[in-house]
Amino acid sequence: MKLVGKRILYLLDEGFEDLEFYVPLMRLQEEGASVTVVGPRPKTVRGKHCLEATPDKIAAEVQAQDFAAIVVPGGWAPDKLRRDPRIVALVREMYQQGKIVAAICHAGSVLISAGIVRGHKATGSEGIKDDLINAGAEWVDQPAFRDG
Repeated sequence: MKLVGKRILYLLDEGFEDLEFYVPLMRLQEEGASVTVVGPRPKTVRGKHCLEATPDKIAAEVQAQDFAAIVVPGGWAPDKLRRDPRIVALVREMYQQGKIVAAICHAGSVLISAGIVRGHKATGSEGIKDDLINAGAEWVDQPAFRDG
């Protein structure tokens, strides 16, 4: 259990990609992490493939300094998440504090809105490749990697 004692934020909104939400969430929990699911509103939302999830808290109820990392799953949810200034500020604060900011598939759009991709390598869905490049990221065609 490599992540015992680590507190992780996990973002959620309507249209999340079901597997990109649940599989990494369960793996983090299996490794002992304490995961707090955060959304812009305290309501149950539905994923692209009809699974449902409910946030534990809303963004205004959490502080970046209390967590080791933040995970943004893909799907259609990132396009909604990036419109909430509290979510964007939370992602930016995690980055500024040197915390891990993980993005899956389309989640890079949230990082773009947070203004944190310039000068970094980034990957994600082909659908946001141009957006990442235009925001100053170096596009990398890899399924997973770490930069910084």
